[in-house]
Formats: sequence, structure tokens, C-alpha cells
Amino acid sequence: MSIPQSGGGPIESFDQLAELVASGCKPKSDWRIGTEHEKFGFLKDTHAPLPYAGDRSISALFAGLQDRYGWQPMREGENIIGLSRNGATISLEPGGQFELSGAAVENLNQTDAELLNHLEEVRSLAEPLGIGFMGIGAAPEWSHETMPVMPKGRYRLMTDYMGRVGTHGTQMMYRTCTVQVNLDYSSEADMVKKLRVAIALQPVATALFASSPFFDGAKNGHQSWRSRIWRGLDNSRTGMLPFAFQSGMGFQAYVDWVLDVPMYFVYRDGKYINALGQSFRDFLAGKLPALPGEKPTLSDWADHMTTVFPEARVKKYIEMRGADCGDAAHITALPAFWVGLMYDDAALDAAWDLVKALDADQREALRVAASVSGLRAEVDDVKLIDLARASVALSHAGLAARGLDEQRFLAPLMRTLATEETQADKWLKLYDGDWGASLAPIYEAASL
Repeated sequence: MSIPQSGGGPIESFDQLAELVASGCKPKSDWRIGTEHEKFGFLKDTHAPLPYAGDRSISALFAGLQDRYGWQPMREGENIIGLSRNGATISLEPGGQFELSGAAVENLNQTDAELLNHLEEVRSLAEPLGIGFMGIGAAPEWSHETMPVMPKGRYRLMTDYMGRVGTHGTQMMYRTCTVQVNLDYSSEADMVKKLRVAIALQPVATALFASSPFFDGAKNGHQSWRSRIWRGLDNSRTGMLPFAFQSGMGFQAYVDWVLDVPMYFVYRDGKYINALGQSFRDFLAGKLPALPGEKPTLSDWADHMTTVFPEARVKKYIEMRGADCGDAAHITALPAFWVGLMYDDAALDAAWDLVKALDADQREALRVAASVSGLRAEVDDVKLIDLARASVALSHAGLAARGLDEQRFLAPLMRTLATEETQADKWLKLYDGDWGASLAPIYEAASL
């Protein structure tokens, strides 16, 4: 989840909303890679989720990261709710999921080095305390009632609202983990093409990275329960964005959609003001019930943009949001997959050729089928494993064209395609076999 945004001062013109997104346009030489991943912390002796406070806790890890490795605290009131260092941040999801939002780097070799350094720092502090971390898409055993609640005002508001607008919102907040990558675009047309390819191929990412076949202590009938959760969350702010494939798509069309998504909050003076269900359009007119007579700033708009959760999200870059978290190799494979497709013109054109014939119903059906069946999904004679093989091959070619030996980071996906077996498949076999229908071994099996 996002921290408060810094978008700018008062909004003087409606055009500034789209201009904020357009300001993300960069020449190719300035394109960067920003990778984010979430992981579950747990106590090794009890397998209980990691609490916020105490001798063995998130707070203890935060203190160690500050003292030993020079991370700087980010506070909400008296509580430290995140850390920052050299363009990277460590933040907390609602249930204590430990998130690294990496710095914007030039290549995947730097991405991988940053990830491995982060995991080494965290392990050096966690292991003496008997703390472990899992790279997995959904908490396999913990119930909602057992999850810790982080001291963040944004999450208190969202928890209440999620319970009223969907069926799975609090599951998403407290019991899921993802890995995503943020990538740049050069122009409005480039943004549109990348967004369309990104949305259409999110089911491929969901299948390739599926790692959440367990929930509430049992098999859940899905390869990616995390993906299933997103389909029962809040249809006003999630999904496959059918409008993005229509003529006239551009910065303004995306802004118009975001404007119609109900608000969560307004951030003022270090506090989150309840604006649940209210309209940003009313805010622009000075008619927001939460702040009568007050008009928004660009920072308010940037905050509101973080409260929409489509499968690929536009800000001043595009976020790829369809994958479960996994082990370290899979965490780096996710940005590798998308960089290969998005940052090479020939690969991007070929990827669009793969998906441009799909209609909105087929794209949505693939999304659903990927969460249930993973690489075995099939919709209208479109076999997801064939689409995955073609996509990974294009990504490999795109990475090879960059000449940085980055294609090696696709190795986990190449193995998955060769065996036709996802991480979810491997764990299901173990659960039905050596694990004896027990999930106790998964804490070690999924350890980062």
C-alpha cells in the first residue's frame, strides 16, 4: 500500500489532472525499473504472524535496520510505519506484510543485487530473533482474526469500507502478498500500447507466478487465491479496464475513470480524514462533505490515484499488478518478464500482436481461468500455456536485445514452462504427498 504522495500544490485547472500523469513521459534513455515485493513475517517457533511491537516484532526489525544499516524512519504520529534509504523504502501492508519498494534502477542486474542485499540485511536481524519470512501469494493458515493490524490511519478507513463494498477486501489487505514492477513510457501513445499489453497479459503473469493454493488451512481450489481475492474486492476500482482498449484511450480517459472511483480519504496534517464513498469531482468543486469549501491539491489527486487497483495501474509510470510473490528468483523474474516485453520495441509490437484479437470478455475470462487453473487455463481455444510460452520467448528476445545478460533472470519461468508445473502445483503435490495434508512444512518451503 502507498505512503502519502507528493504531487504538488493547489489544482488551478482541470487539465492539471491529466498533466500530472503525462509528466511521467520520459525518453527511452531515462527509463528505469522499480520493483516492489511483499512478504509475510512469522515467528519460527509458533508460525504465528509477526506482530508490530515487542521483542520479536516489526518494530524490532525497524530498529535494527536503522541502527545497523542506516535506514531512516518514516512516522505516522508516534509510530514508525516505514523506512527510507537511497531512493528505496520499506513499508507495511495492513497485516504487517513487509514491503520493499526498490529504488528506480537502470537494469535488472541492479534489481537483483538490491533484492539480495535487502534479504541479507533483513535475515541478519531476523534470524537471531527467531523470525522468518515467506514469499507466497496468500497466508496459508492464518485467519483474519489472528492478523496484526498496523498503526496506519489509511488502513483503518479502508478496512471499514472494504467490508461494505465487496466480499474479499479485508482478505486482500491482511492476507495477501504480491510482487510488481513499475515501468516508464515515452509518450501518450506508448503508455496506451504498454497498458493494453500489460492488462491483456496479466493472466499470463498470474499463472506463471501462482503460489497461493492454500487459504484458511486447506486447499482452496485455485492456483492463485490472491488473484481470486482481487475479483471479489471492489469492482469500481479493480479489474481489466475494458475502456483502455477503446478508441480515444489516453491520459484523459484514464483520469476520467479514476475520477469516478469513490474516495477513501484526504490526508491532512499527518492524519487521514474519512471521505469514504465521496466524489473527487465534488472535491474539485469545493463540495466535498469531508472538507466543505476546500479544494484539492495535486498531492490529494496523487493520493486518490493510489486507491484504484486495476490489474495494471497508471500513475507517472505503469505498475504490473497480477503476480503472487514467490522466492527470490521469482521476485526478480517478474520485472525481467515485463522489462523484456515493454522496453524493446520489437518485443512490444509482437506482444500486442499476440493479444490484440482478444475481446473484453475473453480477457476477463482468462483472468478468472488463470486464478483457478493456472497454466492449464483455456478460453475459446486460447490456451494460456501457449500464450505464456510465446510471451516468455518474446521477453527473452527483448532482454537479449538490451545486451546486459538480463535474460538469465527468466530461468524460473523457463523451468515452469518446461515442466508445466507452477509453484502452486509443486506445493499441492507435497501437501497431498510428503506433507501428509499438513501446512506446517510450508513455512520452511516458502522461506525467503
